[in-house]
Amino acid sequence: MKQLIRKVREDEKFREIISYLFFGGMTTVVNFVVFFLARNLIGWNLVVSNTLSWILSVLFAFATNKKWVFKSKTTGIKPLLSELSKFFFYRIVSFGIDMGCMLLFVDVFKMGEFLAKLITQIIIVIANYVFSKFLIFTKKTSDFYKE
Repeated sequence: MKQLIRKVREDEKFREIISYLFFGGMTTVVNFVVFFLARNLIGWNLVVSNTLSWILSVLFAFATNKKWVFKSKTTGIKPLLSELSKFFFYRIVSFGIDMGCMLLFVDVFKMGEFLAKLITQIIIVIANYVFSKFLIFTKKTSDFYKE
C-alpha cells in the first residue's frame, strides 16, 4: 500500500489516471443515485431521469476534473470559459452516447436498466477521459490566453 501511495505522489501520469478513476467513480455514483431516485422514488420516465442524472454528474465532474485530476491552472475569464464550454460540448457528445446506449440496451436488447446503466457508464468514463485529457484540460488552452 505504501508503494502505491508513493507511486501516486511521484508519478504524475499515474496520479492523474488514479485520480480520474476515483473521481470518475464518484461521478458515476452521483449519476446512478440521481437516476434511480428520479426513476424509482419520484417515478419520472427514463429520459427525464437520465437527463437529470447527467446534468448533476457533469457539474460534479467539471469541478473535480479541473481542480484535482488535471490540475488546470487557468486564470482569467477567457480561459475558464474556454474550458467550461469545451467541457460542456464534449459532455453533450458523451450524453448522446449515454442516451443512445441506454435506449439501445433497454428498448432494443431488453436489458435491465441497472445493467444497461452500468455498461453505459463504463463506456462514458473512458470516452470522457479521452475528451478531457486531450481536448479540454490541455496546457495549450492556458498558454493560448497568456499571449
